[in-house]
Amino acid sequence: MWESGWLEVNRREVKLDKPHALETPIKVLHLSDLHASKVVSLAYLRRALKMGLDLQPDLICVTGDFITWKYKRYAEYAEVLSQLSAAAPTFACLGNHDGGSWAEGKMKLGNGDSAEVRELLKTAKIQLLHNEHTTTTINGREINLVGVGDLWNRECEPKAAFDGIDTTRPTLLLSHNPDTKDELAAYPWQLMLSGHTHGGQLYLPGLGAPLAPVKNKKFVRGLHRLDTRWLHISKGVGSLHGVRFNCRPEVTLLTVA
Repeated sequence: MWESGWLEVNRREVKLDKPHALETPIKVLHLSDLHASKVVSLAYLRRALKMGLDLQPDLICVTGDFITWKYKRYAEYAEVLSQLSAAAPTFACLGNHDGGSWAEGKMKLGNGDSAEVRELLKTAKIQLLHNEHTTTTINGREINLVGVGDLWNRECEPKAAFDGIDTTRPTLLLSHNPDTKDELAAYPWQLMLSGHTHGGQLYLPGLGAPLAPVKNKKFVRGLHRLDTRWLHISKGVGSLHGVRFNCRPEVTLLTVA
């Protein structure tokens, strides 16, 4: 169960189909589910972020669940997260724990709204993409970044997120919950980044991840080819209750070409 603090670095290669292929590859650091809390300390998160930044990414994407429960240490947390934006352009989407109808449900798993997490990201100079898109230039190539709201919080609005997007550019999509992949299949993106599952958190030999909070248990971790597109699901940096089995937390560098 001590695996919750045993971070690993994973590297994956993603080759986009033409005409969206990149002549000069870009290095994308994908982080997810930091879950700052009483059991996931800022010291641990600082160490995890350093491991990622040591990979010298060109772009950083964080796919939600920055907090667990009623988190309070936002000023200190912002200082930790600001290391990301100081190193490379950094973008994020919100997760179900970050605030909304699900988070404020019967189990009181988070804030009733996402105002505090939004302010956290603003202070850390991380650009939140909440049902919207933007463009950044890396290695001379313009790239679309799209972010949608969380599925469980009933805030996923892809029509608004993709409205007016230039489809000639490569498009990276940030969506916390990989269950959105079917709904989002109607929209123009090449690589989707997700988290939410924690890789199952408990990954059992012969059974996989039966407790993973997704409908399709085949999509709980790693890189997946979806016809002409790609989906990467992070196992996450943090955890719930400090418990993991056969499922180490990760930081992932995607080399996208």
